[in-house]
Order: sequence, then C-alpha cells, then structure tokens
Amino acid sequence: MPNLIGMDLQGAQDAIQSVSGGQVWFSSSTDLTGQDRAQMSDRNWQVCSSTPAPGGTFTVSTKIDFGVVRIDSEECP
Repeated sequence: MPNLIGMDLQGAQDAIQSVSGGQVWFSSSTDLTGQDRAQMSDRNWQVCSSTPAPGGTFTVSTKIDFGVVRIDSEECP
C-alpha cells in the first residue's frame, strides 16, 4: 500500500488504480469526524488514514478504506 496520507481522496483512489494496473478500482472511505457524511466530491476530502496501512500489502480482493476529513475546514484526528 503506498503512502497516500495527505492526498485528496480522488488522488488516492487514482493512485490505487495506477499501482494495481487497473485491477483495483473500488475503495471505500470513512468520515473520521464520526458524522457519517458521504464523500460526494472526492477532491474535497483529505486522506488521514488507510486500511491497509502505508507499506502494507493488498490484492484485488483486499478491502481498501480511506479515513477522511473535509479539506477546507477540518484537520486529521
């Protein structure tokens, strides 16, 4: 898993597709504020964490999740 912490969510998703050669095209994201908000515009969200963690391995069947906060008004917990 590449270190995508600090990137916007769309960039992180694009990076996963790139490093997997397009084999991994789906990842989920979680609002780290606990407000359970949907990430409608991925470029407005900053990646604070990832599962698997940076440096970890993943395959096409690994569930990838990014922990995110709003770029314009929030900081990573």
